[in-house]
Amino acid sequence: MSKTNSGVFTQEPGLSKGRHIYTVSEITRDIKLILENTFSQVWVEGEISGISRISTGTVFFSLKDNNSLLKCVIFYSAAKDIKFKIQDGMKCLCCGRVGVYEKDGRYQLYVEQIEPKGIGSLQLALEQLKQKLEKEGLFSVAHKKPLPYLPSRVGIVTSLSGAALKDILKVLDRRFKDLEAIIYPVRVQGEGAKEEIAQAIGDFNRLNNIDVMIVGRGGGSIEDLWAFNKEIVARAIYNSRIPIISAVGHERDWTVADLVADVRAPTPSVAAELVIPSQEDLMGELEGLFEGLGRAFAGMVSNSREALDNLAHRLELDMAHAWELNLSRFQSSAKKLTLLDPTLVIRQHRIKIADLARQIHLRLLHFLQLRQAELNTAAEKLTSLSPLGILGRGYSLTFKIPEGRIIRDLRLIKPGDILKTRLHKGIVLSRVTEVNKDA
Repeated sequence: MSKTNSGVFTQEPGLSKGRHIYTVSEITRDIKLILENTFSQVWVEGEISGISRISTGTVFFSLKDNNSLLKCVIFYSAAKDIKFKIQDGMKCLCCGRVGVYEKDGRYQLYVEQIEPKGIGSLQLALEQLKQKLEKEGLFSVAHKKPLPYLPSRVGIVTSLSGAALKDILKVLDRRFKDLEAIIYPVRVQGEGAKEEIAQAIGDFNRLNNIDVMIVGRGGGSIEDLWAFNKEIVARAIYNSRIPIISAVGHERDWTVADLVADVRAPTPSVAAELVIPSQEDLMGELEGLFEGLGRAFAGMVSNSREALDNLAHRLELDMAHAWELNLSRFQSSAKKLTLLDPTLVIRQHRIKIADLARQIHLRLLHFLQLRQAELNTAAEKLTSLSPLGILGRGYSLTFKIPEGRIIRDLRLIKPGDILKTRLHKGIVLSRVTEVNKDA
């Protein structure tokens, strides 16, 4: 390079040879390759700021600390698996790759995983949902419905293969053999579990054929129980007209279903005990009421006798005083007064009252014995005529819901129909997925 007399520098020939000149796209592309190869997977800690979402589900935000800021993006494929709600001010750990958005030459972190710092993602998601539902009043005590004292039918929403169902049926059979149980089988964990549980609660309310509902499963980890921490299940429980007992078998931690339900049972077995009192307890209460009635009747008779005795004593005193004052007047008519002496009449009525009380007691006992004998005879006849005797030998009856029509021909059903199968002990609701007319 040389300087002319005018002071202008000029390029000497040959100095530009061998020099590579980049286009903007080329330099941007090379920078992108360097960054992506160097930072193909990194964990970055920072505070979330400026979060925004677009209609495709992509989330944009920045991670910042005291000195710097890093642009971040989460595509829908990764964002849909995040359990908690990302909020401004939240401190997080983000895992992903550093790349360059070539259109405006901006480098950014493409996030594939994100975790809240200091608390697990599932626990954070649970706390966020609890706060949301509590503000809406889903946990309000005023909304909770009382359980029926003596239900005739109980609905059970749980897995057919789980131990929870066996525990519930075992307790119900021990406490009250005549109680009818209708089982709605669902998945209680994994993909689709929350939708099936919510649908079962809704179906029971639409059919309106039970008095109380048990919704639950056995114990497990927070991941296993996660279906009962879902908003769709919480709202189905809240909107139910039928009282619901939440029976998620995890005594230490409460799920969202526990908080929304009308009654929370720590285990499925306890839920069955809460549904209905045992027959032995009911018989004890009836015997206590009968004994109380007998004591009340005996007290009434005793009080009446005491009142008569008091009246008779007062009358005797009054007559003795009258005799002392008017002895001379009544001597001539003593015989007549003796015949008309009211104390004699009172004694006769006292004897009659005592005799009537004994007769009432004996006749009441006889009446109860006759009714008990009639009841036993009727029960034996019902047992001999009941179709349950046939069901006990292994047969079952299947009805189409909601018509209640007995299924005798496969042409009456189609995929998607709800069927009710009556077994010897309990009822099973099922949905038809396939009809094989050639089998």
